[in-house]
Amino acid sequence: MIGIVDCNSFYVSCERLFRPDLNDRPVGVLSNNDGCVIALSNELKALGITMGTPAHFLRDQVMHEGVTLFSSNYELYGDISQRVQAVLEEFSAGIDPYSIDECWVDFSGFSADQLEQHAHELRRRVKQYTGIPVSIGVAPTRTLAKVANRAAKKNASYEGVCVLYPNSPRAVELLQHFDLGDIWGIGRRLDEKLRQLGINTAWDLRRQNAKELRRRFSVTLERTVLELQETPAIEMMGMDFARERIMTSRSFGQLTEDKSEVRGAIRQHAQRSAEKLRKQGSLCRAVLVFLRTNPHRHDLDQYNPSQIIELDHATDDSRDIVAASMRVLERIYTTGFQYKKAGVMLMDIGDRSVEQLSLLDSARSDIERARSGRLMGVMDELNEKMGRNTVRLGSAATGAAWQLRCANRSPRFTTRWDEIPMAKL
Repeated sequence: MIGIVDCNSFYVSCERLFRPDLNDRPVGVLSNNDGCVIALSNELKALGITMGTPAHFLRDQVMHEGVTLFSSNYELYGDISQRVQAVLEEFSAGIDPYSIDECWVDFSGFSADQLEQHAHELRRRVKQYTGIPVSIGVAPTRTLAKVANRAAKKNASYEGVCVLYPNSPRAVELLQHFDLGDIWGIGRRLDEKLRQLGINTAWDLRRQNAKELRRRFSVTLERTVLELQETPAIEMMGMDFARERIMTSRSFGQLTEDKSEVRGAIRQHAQRSAEKLRKQGSLCRAVLVFLRTNPHRHDLDQYNPSQIIELDHATDDSRDIVAASMRVLERIYTTGFQYKKAGVMLMDIGDRSVEQLSLLDSARSDIERARSGRLMGVMDELNEKMGRNTVRLGSAATGAAWQLRCANRSPRFTTRWDEIPMAKL
């Protein structure tokens, strides 16, 4: 049996941890640059607000209905997520993180009479140890566990936990009333095509011939059908699998044509990409840099350049990657444009353990690689312990246009000493 643990309204729950006065009040969290709502409390949903609502549409609700809006505080959310995962790992046979607010949990070894009780106890411990409410769905396959999790979250009678045993009447009933479009992995276009065939519910899809659907659609749909039929067919790669490309990009807080500010953004993105590269134990041989203007500003000239540069040798050294990114920026940057976004992508990524050396490499090259590895290791260790960007290449550009707007960000209570919550007597 496999379970999926989903944190309820995770971003909102994190904000409420240190603001209990917001319990039972409408709360929302905004996207990067405070653009639109990306997380809503049940109280905010009850006001008719939906995901993606632009923030400026909510001014009246903020003033007259007591709505509280927060800027995204990803540093806080990431730390709380790790704490939730630590509890799950301690009280289960193993975990497989799926996203910042979801985690697969191995429930192997529990008998039928123990399983539901253990899931309820696990939910209670997560709430006690972290303060985050969760919903748990358990089933023989991941797709069915997703169905169970949705039921646990939507139906109060389950008290946050739904277990679908193989061939159980509960599983049949849920699937018969489970809308096709709510199935994990069924997108809008596929949903429309299947409905034309008379397939409208999860139960309808379960009764189909998996091989026939593979022939007509894809192997992905075949696996979904097998999973609904209680045959495991989907294996997760986990959060630490080696990515073939690493992208770091972000929209600016405001438009800018200042080259030094664009350079600062590229420098930061290049360093962050290099950190991700080292974390997965890889090296890259090429770097892509791109710039974007705002496509929605028809009154402004548009310019969206990008260019790839090959590196002299495979590397994970931030200095090499930043230097290469700066060379590309010099080639593609053009004055007279208002830039909205910039990014860096690392390409041609390979495993560090099977690095292919050049015939020109020498003993000196080995020494330089060893020094580079030690230096980058110290940088990563300091940034891990003391906070991101404690050690970086180049100076910090406080207030630069490319930095995110976050006018309503809460303190980073759990990761910054200078923002730790204070108790007043």
